[in-house]
Amino acid sequence: MRHRWVTKAGRARRATLALAIGLAVASTLVLGSTSSFASTAKAKKLKIAFNMGAEADPFFIAMNQGAAAEAKKLKVTLVWQGDPSYYSPSTQMPIVQQLLAEKPNALIISPTDPKALQPSVNQAIKKHITVLNVDTHVSDLSKVLSFVTGDNTQGGTAAADAMAQAMNYEAGKTYDVVVGASSPTTTTNTARYAGFKAEIAKKYPGITIVDEEYSQSQPAVANTNVNNWLTKYPNLKGIFAIDGTNAAGAAAAIQAHNDIGKIALVGYDAYANNVDLLKKGVFAALISQQPALEGQLTVKYAVQYLKTHSKKGIPHQQVLPNIVLTPTSSDALITKYTYPTA
Repeated sequence: MRHRWVTKAGRARRATLALAIGLAVASTLVLGSTSSFASTAKAKKLKIAFNMGAEADPFFIAMNQGAAAEAKKLKVTLVWQGDPSYYSPSTQMPIVQQLLAEKPNALIISPTDPKALQPSVNQAIKKHITVLNVDTHVSDLSKVLSFVTGDNTQGGTAAADAMAQAMNYEAGKTYDVVVGASSPTTTTNTARYAGFKAEIAKKYPGITIVDEEYSQSQPAVANTNVNNWLTKYPNLKGIFAIDGTNAAGAAAAIQAHNDIGKIALVGYDAYANNVDLLKKGVFAALISQQPALEGQLTVKYAVQYLKTHSKKGIPHQQVLPNIVLTPTSSDALITKYTYPTA
């Protein structure tokens, strides 16, 4: 009987030991699988989709360089996509849909129209995609993580002052000027125009804005607009080209008509070609933004939020100052604020 009991006890101990070993192995397998999954998840790069109005615009080329450098530094994937050259909601919206189909972790977007692109932003947010705006913005920013832009109202104000100075403005005299922009609704254009008009009303009552036209960021269209103005308004004294592509088109028309120095051309955006023309006196002034910094900051804020799930240290809106460049600006200042090329 004792031998039988011992045998049963031994069998029981061996069974218990086997069960323990089995559980340990199973636990190891489960933990190993979990650890492997965690490693895989950790290794998977964050994907940032970046959408703008017109890829070929040197402003956005410079922005791309800033964004790409930051993405490389932070080891995330940057998907940069926009219409090659046409600045319009109708061309931008389908591209946003393509980007959302790639299921990015964040969408950084420069809307060509605040209302038309609002549904696309709402759709991204509904899909739990973090959204940031850069340069321009949608109507409702309440659920957008951050909006980074230049001080557009200040830029328009500075443009009015630069134009008045270039025209040698005198109280009691009259001056006809025109404004060329890319879009009547995009927030940067409207803010610059508002600043320009407000400064004229405040300080330069002799200046009259006699016309305005839009180009959808097509330099050729801007060139045609200015050619028409030069024929239509023989006493034209100034042109405010509200963004870089309009500035490029206007500069070409001014040169073709041999009106350098006769008409005060104030443009936005320090494209390398525009800066060369500034030095030659074609432009009376250029308002330079900081597009590379805008691209860098938006990628930085997006990744920071995705990694920490905290908005601490991320401004809901950040406004960067513009810089006024003139033919008499120092070489160092001009070099610093000329947009990098592709």
